[in-house]
Amino acid sequence: MIIGIVLLCLAVVFLLFYASWSIDSGVYLKCLNRVETKEKRVYLTFDDGPDPEQTPKVLDVLKAHRAKAVFFCIGEKVEAHPEIVRRILAEGHAVGNHSHTHTSRFPLLRRQAMLADVEACSAALEKVSDRKVTLFRPPFGVTNPTVAAVVRRLELRPVGWTIRTYDTRNSDPDTVLKHIEGKLKPGAIILLHDRLPGSDRLLHDILTYLKTTGYTFNSLLP
Repeated sequence: MIIGIVLLCLAVVFLLFYASWSIDSGVYLKCLNRVETKEKRVYLTFDDGPDPEQTPKVLDVLKAHRAKAVFFCIGEKVEAHPEIVRRILAEGHAVGNHSHTHTSRFPLLRRQAMLADVEACSAALEKVSDRKVTLFRPPFGVTNPTVAAVVRRLELRPVGWTIRTYDTRNSDPDTVLKHIEGKLKPGAIILLHDRLPGSDRLLHDILTYLKTTGYTFNSLLP
């Protein structure tokens, strides 16, 4: 009897953990994790910028390959580097809200504190872009009832991913490309980070690989 109760409790804990940490679970918040299409097309997204060193290099690579991307920006970095956000938009890319502080405590914030944080990021982006921000990606991809409530309150469109490249853990192009190859499908949303050293070189290798497989990457999220 006791063993059964313990196993049940462990199962509940596991389900709650999965619901929060797996962005495609859809338990608390249904995110756009893949675009429905049969065309060989992928969608590029970058988190945690803008970075004064790497983001301009990433933009150079995107321009060279005629690729488009969505940059999910951190509000504090937007305030520090507005000129990079202006360049992102001027070159035909899009921006989204990735919280203002990207604090490790973000998923644990109380509703009002989280609301204020997300609103501050939108305000920073809208001040620079002079346009309404509609896209949101939760920090660390964590969702919970508080995140869901804030997204609904601000009428944001939550975006997840199909392919997490794990570029924050391994920048070796061959390893990343092998991971992408195993999950590549039409409409895939690819997660990258423009703040990382070498992110421009990694992006070049990814786009070169995608071209050889017949995929295009010149569209923004619909």
